[in-house]
Amino acid sequence: MLRRVVLWRLRATEPEQKTLDAGTIKRALESMRGKIPGLINIQVGINTAQMADASDVVMIVDFDDEQALAIYEKHPVHEQVKPIVGPLRDERRVVEYSF
Repeated sequence: MLRRVVLWRLRATEPEQKTLDAGTIKRALESMRGKIPGLINIQVGINTAQMADASDVVMIVDFDDEQALAIYEKHPVHEQVKPIVGPLRDERRVVEYSF
């Protein structure tokens, strides 16, 4: 199995807008659940830590294998989410590992 962890920092600087944007991203990402073959599990969390170096949103996704990840990358459901998340983020970090 393969796990991808993605951390985003959001573009918004005002706390109220950041909260709205984080919720929008969470809903968009969770909408992929059960719609992409090989995507086993998806968890999306919104940061509660009050630290300057904290990210705002995290996504943890488990895939059957690397082929499932390749399918996910080009899947139409994933493609529909990208234009929602992209404009709201300022920074993105990714880690992938087998387990």
